[in-house]
Amino acid sequence: MDAKRAEVNGTVISYYDAGQGEPVVLIHGFCGSKDYWQNVIPALADSYRVIAVDLPGHGGSGLPDGDISVETMAEMIKGTFEELGLEKVSLIGHSLGGYVTLAFAEAYEDRLKQFSLLHSTANPDSEEGKKGREVAAGKIDADGIKSFVDGLVPNLFAPGEKHLEDQQQAKEIGYGTNPEGAKASLKAMKQRPDRNHVLKNSKLPVLMIAGEKDQVVPPEKSFTVTGLNIQQVTIKGAGHMSMYEAPAELLEVFRGFLEE
Repeated sequence: MDAKRAEVNGTVISYYDAGQGEPVVLIHGFCGSKDYWQNVIPALADSYRVIAVDLPGHGGSGLPDGDISVETMAEMIKGTFEELGLEKVSLIGHSLGGYVTLAFAEAYEDRLKQFSLLHSTANPDSEEGKKGREVAAGKIDADGIKSFVDGLVPNLFAPGEKHLEDQQQAKEIGYGTNPEGAKASLKAMKQRPDRNHVLKNSKLPVLMIAGEKDQVVPPEKSFTVTGLNIQQVTIKGAGHMSMYEAPAELLEVFRGFLEE
């Protein structure tokens, strides 16, 4: 699939654009890229226009000057929509992409038809989590992005499950992350606020997906808010990477949500 480029406020944003129909936008997680979705895009693109975006400092996207927050990332996603002439979209965010999705839903809800958080949470980082972000940034400085990604990726998959080829693929994607982009994202995640109120107040259809064996965001951290408009789905046996670990089940869940 050929990547395309948009310029948003002077920063290049790289993305895939496949299929036709109602637009569905996919946002990857930390040290990922639009390539995280390669098992999902072709099947979804049969029925929808699927746009998978690289977050700033990830994949083929540039990194703007100065600090970036999940709010500025959401703003850049909105700028990408404007470049593409998109009015309303269904937005799906994985992990860090889910934090960006919530920030987007808070600021630009009128641009959304519905949204989904995949292996993500509306909770802020705990104090322990914040310290972990600082340790991670130090590791990137000390050992480089490759060593950091080698340590990160295996924990994203369910324990005991092999998926070694998928892990290697996720590592190769991670190696392409700009080290400054990774550190900026760690800081953005550390500073993000509690956004449970966004879920409580939204009237839009919301889909929350958790992996039964997710060691990063376990189901109880995903499913923080209930409501008539909120659908909660647990994918059995999956860790934090159901797009690799259980793509057929994930597609079935996405399709059910998007078709409603």
